[in-house]
Amino acid sequence: MVDQQRSRRVAVVVAVLLLQLVVVSDLWNTVGAANSVSAFVQNAILSNKIVIFSKSYCPYCLRSKRIFSQLKEEPFVVELDLREDGDQIQYELLEFVGRRTVPQVFVNGKHIGGSDDLAAAMENGQLQKLLAAS
Repeated sequence: MVDQQRSRRVAVVVAVLLLQLVVVSDLWNTVGAANSVSAFVQNAILSNKIVIFSKSYCPYCLRSKRIFSQLKEEPFVVELDLREDGDQIQYELLEFVGRRTVPQVFVNGKHIGGSDDLAAAMENGQLQKLLAAS
C-alpha cells in the first residue's frame, strides 16, 4: 500500500514537472519569436536609408512608394500581407511608434509616419533634407 502511494506521488510530481516544462517551452518560443520580429523591424529601420512597412494592395502605400520613385529613391519595402509574420510585425510597429496602420515610413532611422505625413514632409522640404543627410 505504501509503495503504491509513493508511486502515485512520484507519477504526479513527474506529470506536474512535464507540464511546467511544456509551459516554459511554449513561453520561450513565444518570447523568441517576438524578439526576432522586434530585431527584424529594428534592423530594417537602422540598416536601410528608406523603409516602408506596407501592404501590397494598399493605395496609401502605393502613394508612398510613388513619392520615392519620383525622387529617384529606392526604399526597402516590407509587404506585411505577403509575409507569415506580417501581423507580428504590425503589432511590433504599434509598440514601437504607436501606430499599426500602413504605410509606416522611416528615413535614415527617423519615423516619418504614414502617407499623408510623407506627402507633407515632401511639400515642406523636410523629406529632401532627411534624404540629403545620409
